Amino acid sequence: MKRTQFISLWFLPLILIGGLFVPWLGYLVLGMMMFFLPLSFFKARWWCWNLCPRGAFLDIVLARFSRAEPVPKLLTSAWFRWTALVMMMSFLVWRLVSAQFQPLAVAVIFVVMCWVTTLIAIVLGLIYKQRCWCMFCPMGFFQENLGRVGQRSNKKTCATPCNH
Repeated sequence: MKRTQFISLWFLPLILIGGLFVPWLGYLVLGMMMFFLPLSFFKARWWCWNLCPRGAFLDIVLARFSRAEPVPKLLTSAWFRWTALVMMMSFLVWRLVSAQFQPLAVAVIFVVMCWVTTLIAIVLGLIYKQRCWCMFCPMGFFQENLGRVGQRSNKKTCATPCNH
């Protein structure tokens, strides 16, 4: 386990449990998403493996209970990962529009999304490897693709051969 995971681990119960009583904590989810997306252009999924509170929970807690079975190829296929990304983002946009972007409603939406995705991660992590969810996590997949774009643009800007 990384030291950063022990620190970030506490954000998950703060959002999940604290968000039930103080829904404004949902903005922590949005803040993390928005803050680390630009980083992924340079570091791809660095956030996922080092700072993601759910990933820390899966590595530190759920790993003790996981059957550690191989992840089905379906869950790692490109079309499934793209489908999960499009469906989750579409659902998120639909919920935000339905809530008319009211600040408290937006906060609740992010708490609920955190709950739903964490429950999916726990169920899959118990059945398969603890980080099964991470194989198709919409944010992680999006970050991975931003990292690829960043790598391509960095290679194009180098006038001489350089290490990336």
